[in-house]
Amino acid sequence: MPSNQNPSGALPARFRRPRLLIVGCGDVGVRVLRALSQGGNASPRPRLRVLALTSSAERVAELRALGAEPLLGNLDAPATLRRLAGVATHVLHLAPPPQAGATDPRTAALLAALRQRTLPKTLVYASTSGVYGDCGGAWVAETRTVAPATARARRRVHAEQSVRRFGRAGVRASVLRVPGIYAPNRANGTPEARLRRGTPVLRAQDDVVTNHIHADDLARACLAALWRGAPQRIYNLSDESQLPMGDYFDLAADLYGLPRPPRIARSEMAEQLGAMQMSFMSESRRLDTTRMVCELGLRLAYPTVEQGLRAASA
Repeated sequence: MPSNQNPSGALPARFRRPRLLIVGCGDVGVRVLRALSQGGNASPRPRLRVLALTSSAERVAELRALGAEPLLGNLDAPATLRRLAGVATHVLHLAPPPQAGATDPRTAALLAALRQRTLPKTLVYASTSGVYGDCGGAWVAETRTVAPATARARRRVHAEQSVRRFGRAGVRASVLRVPGIYAPNRANGTPEARLRRGTPVLRAQDDVVTNHIHADDLARACLAALWRGAPQRIYNLSDESQLPMGDYFDLAADLYGLPRPPRIARSEMAEQLGAMQMSFMSESRRLDTTRMVCELGLRLAYPTVEQGLRAASA
């Protein structure tokens, strides 16, 4: 078929290669770039072209050094996103919503830009397990109805709904529900600073079950979803720890050689901590990760927080 009748044949070679656009190149986005540069199972596409959206010209050199082609644009300024139309065959959306409001205009702006030309084949959105709300420590599968209890979680639900509608146009859209992220080389990525401040935790009878994932394992999960995620599929991500929050801090204190934090009642805790911190202590659940293991084929490098924190201290 002549090239003027075959859109693929008319494109330069660099546009016929798979092209991954990473939106939200913070800590996890940088880890995704590093995982891609290391190759192996994390990067099954050796000729993948990687682009990274950034709102800061100061980060251009850093992103280039990590193997990405930086694109300047700001999710809070939709007019700057026009160049994203048709630029990618795969999109990894890691950008959080704004810190106020009932919806996520950033996700809406991104999807509107992507709709302007040829749609990507795949889009993966990293959401939060907070969309489930408090589940009383029960096991939670992806089929559970969401019940967001905070404005922060409601914004995530809105973003998820936008992504899933986008998927109905023929895009293989996946949503990752992510719990607490930790890593030693991540800002506030371990409990050490809180332990040194002596901040209390809930007593056992008031405690909540928490879920965790190491930031490097999250990066690998994002790549697994890009290549193996099913259309319109939601995936819980978590390690196997299933620790009450107080036990998590006790474990970390023992590893760091610090005093264990004091245990107090929930009523006392509310007087000492802000609303956001208390919101994390008001929700208890155990994430069922059967889909993560069986469908994404993800084998965690750090199956428990103990292994992750021990590796850091070593």
